[in-house]
Amino acid sequence: MIKKFLCFLTLIFLLAETPLLAQSVPNLGQADRWMKGALAAMERNDYETANSIFRNLIDSSLPLPPEMPYYFAETLFELKQYDNSQKFLNKYLELNGFRGENYQGAQELKEKLEKPLTEIQQCQLCNAQGYRHQTCENCLGAQQIEQSCSYCKAAGVVGCSRCAASGMITKRNIFNIVEYFECERCSGKGRLTCPTCQGSKVEKSDCRVCGGSGKTATETVCNHQELDHDHD
Repeated sequence: MIKKFLCFLTLIFLLAETPLLAQSVPNLGQADRWMKGALAAMERNDYETANSIFRNLIDSSLPLPPEMPYYFAETLFELKQYDNSQKFLNKYLELNGFRGENYQGAQELKEKLEKPLTEIQQCQLCNAQGYRHQTCENCLGAQQIEQSCSYCKAAGVVGCSRCAASGMITKRNIFNIVEYFECERCSGKGRLTCPTCQGSKVEKSDCRVCGGSGKTATETVCNHQELDHDHD
């Protein structure tokens, strides 16, 4: 009788825990469906759709199928996103090595990437990711411009470090009594003229939008050829 009662309690416990266990198990079915959908899109040469599905899979935080980085690298190659393609290809080889199902294909993709990656490195018209440059709209290519002083936050003054911006300093005399004196450095004002902008509130420095390069990247994949208006 006691044995049957214990079995009954165990059954109740397992039934109570089942929903919790189900919640903790990743939804591998969804990841598998996304993977199949991306592969189907690749077979149709619809790499834009495949790219979107792969990114949804990555953003989902679900466990990624081991071959997914390779197929994503192939998709990115077809979309001419060579730098990203190389990153996912390296990740695939790092995770799977020569045991990966697509190891041979990965080696072939690695060879195909060499030429476009070399062209990107040598091109002066695009960034390291292969996206075409445009003239910075903030500095208009000047690289350095007048902008609000970064040191004083365009206040023109900074707090005196000697008196902690209080204008007063304290000293203890021989009787251990605290005495207050006007700060000699700031003349009791608690602030000093900004040493960077000299109180003008502006400074001429590298453009904060382009980092002083005079150009920013677009979303256009570079073909490494001058555009007509580049000659104007």
